[in-house]
Amino acid sequence: MNNQSRMSSFKNAVNGILVFFKTQTNAKLHLAASVLVVLLGFYFQVSTTEWCLLIGAIGIVLIAEIFNSALELLSDVVSPDYDDSIKKIKDMAAGGVLIAACSSALLAAVIFLPKIMSCCF
Repeated sequence: MNNQSRMSSFKNAVNGILVFFKTQTNAKLHLAASVLVVLLGFYFQVSTTEWCLLIGAIGIVLIAEIFNSALELLSDVVSPDYDDSIKKIKDMAAGGVLIAACSSALLAAVIFLPKIMSCCF
């Protein structure tokens, strides 16, 4: 792969991320939650290990959501009319996002709740 096609691939990937954040409401919600987690991380001076876990969790949620959004868009193009199989596919993809988001929320609770409790009580 030459430099020009690498650059083109990179630009396409960045464009995909921008489209995701511009067009998907859930992407904006996950981004807002991610910013909150990062701010809390700085405020509570989380450890390097905690940063790694939090950044990994944020990445997993955003990856799950972008794949879910892409799969929904593709499904709508492939089958514009209602189709029970497409519904199951969309539901499973959304379930994956839910699992990622709940796991990440639990991780954040394990990291931040003790810090919040010792700070505020």
